[in-house]
Amino acid sequence: MPKPKAIIIGAGIAGIATAIRLAVKGYRVEVFEANSYAGGKLSEIHQNGYRFDAGPSLFTMAQYVDELFTLAGKVSADEFTYQKLDTVCKYFYPDGSTLTAYADEQRFAHEVQSKTTDTAATVHGYFKNSSAIYGITNHVFLERSLHRLKTYLRWDTLCSVLRLPRIDALRTMHRANQSFFKDKRMIQFFDRYATYNGSNPYQAPATLNVIPHLEQHFGAYFPDKGMYSITTSLVKLAESIGVQFHYNNPVDEIVLDKQKATAILVNGVLHNADIIISNMDVWFTYKKLLASYPGLQPKRILQQERSSSALIFYWGIKKQFSQLDLHNIFFSADYEDEFNAIWKQRTICADPTVYVNISAKLKPDDAPAGCENWFVMINVPANTGQDWDLLIAEARRNIQAKLSKCLGEDISQLIQCESILDPRSIESKTSSYQGSLYGNSSNGQMAAFLRHANRSSKVKNLYFCGGSVHPGGGIPLALLSAKIVSDWVSKD
Repeated sequence: MPKPKAIIIGAGIAGIATAIRLAVKGYRVEVFEANSYAGGKLSEIHQNGYRFDAGPSLFTMAQYVDELFTLAGKVSADEFTYQKLDTVCKYFYPDGSTLTAYADEQRFAHEVQSKTTDTAATVHGYFKNSSAIYGITNHVFLERSLHRLKTYLRWDTLCSVLRLPRIDALRTMHRANQSFFKDKRMIQFFDRYATYNGSNPYQAPATLNVIPHLEQHFGAYFPDKGMYSITTSLVKLAESIGVQFHYNNPVDEIVLDKQKATAILVNGVLHNADIIISNMDVWFTYKKLLASYPGLQPKRILQQERSSSALIFYWGIKKQFSQLDLHNIFFSADYEDEFNAIWKQRTICADPTVYVNISAKLKPDDAPAGCENWFVMINVPANTGQDWDLLIAEARRNIQAKLSKCLGEDISQLIQCESILDPRSIESKTSSYQGSLYGNSSNGQMAAFLRHANRSSKVKNLYFCGGSVHPGGGIPLALLSAKIVSDWVSKD
């Protein structure tokens, strides 16, 4: 008998991972991608001798990438290498103080005690709480589907349910962080983790305080060939086990036969399959690919608040700054005002928190000699019709003024080249509705349960992976969505 065939729509990181997992299980897998390249948000830009990782710049939970090589019978170190960071990030506060987030917990706790009014014991207590939340939620909320009865019949699920009060879902992240720390700088430090999935710490549940554990306990890493090598290495792995990629092939429609997904339509050509997996944002999956079947649309999910987006400037800087590291954060003076601007006014405040990533710190050939490649990002609202040209111009001035003041140098005079990514271009390049980076927001106690399932409840043989579905956005969770889909396909 011929092998069953799987078609994956979209070559984002979740789509690639799903392709690998299904190929290992014996499927013939074909991936159809609208762009001329794989990776979705995890792509790269070349300009004037500079190379920039265009999207995600922080690599955590590296074991999920290694696992894909192991499944395929390969050794990851032969194709994909990375190093663990001793310094996760450097923080710069408006009052002129700085804080270095060391990977070693003891060293970081000492840093906090020596530079703030909080103690090392408080830091250790916080991470212990973060670890406890992870222990309760990991196997239930992250590694399995919340939409299968079998998940709730397992003993470890029952144990987690009995400990649910400990995940702190009834308080906001900000309230919880206030209860741990006295120093406003430390509260702001840990509130920032809400942005890891595009949420608001003044609204999102304190359950998201699990995120620091993922970074501190499991570590932060840097791929030796840059973040985009995650994409290229996994594509090479997928192709080595028979996966076929079709670039410049946007899918026009998912074809159904009696509530069963049977094929996709691409440029007027029908491609049949036994199962179909969409790595496209669920909003566009339903509104575009399943537009002929409006009755299938999960209206409540599609109407939910979207996560925040990003405005990114890619600057070639003709100087090197010794005080900066791979990851750098320049905090705003009024964090609540910044989030109110994003979530209530749907605009950008005059003093946004600025993230600067410089991969040339660890990969020197990403910039010409004596120069640095700056990935400069601020959190912004999803696109709902704002005047982005005006907002971008204002943000550029404010960001340059902020960085110039902090670094004691006129940054505007050092920029040799510039590229820009904003919510409009994020949507057009990655099919992320409104340019939101993580699908729906997590600004609610039940947000984890309200994300779209990894399998359609109405259409047989139709599955979903990627940041807009369970368990959420970001590289680790996108890779876990591939695992969930693969396991579900096997059971079906």
